[in-house]
Amino acid sequence: MEINNETVDKLAHLARLEFSADDKENLKKDLSRIISWIDKLNELDTENVEPLIYMSNEINVLRADKMHNSVSHEEALLNAPKKDSDYFRVPKVLEK
Repeated sequence: MEINNETVDKLAHLARLEFSADDKENLKKDLSRIISWIDKLNELDTENVEPLIYMSNEINVLRADKMHNSVSHEEALLNAPKKDSDYFRVPKVLEK
């Protein structure tokens, strides 16, 4: 694949970037090197290689969810700036 000014302009437009003439030349060289490196990967024989799904064989060990009251109702209301018997009082957010 050849990297030309049209390709750089299209990529710049898609990325919403602007490049000067010098930057475009540098970008063309960099993109050409990247593509040549990727072409080297195509030389590898991957016929009997399984696709990589996970980066490691580790399995997440998750704890079971257990319901329990960590803070009682009364303790939760102790630090409330405004409360009304069993509820937190908050400023009205929605108007009718």
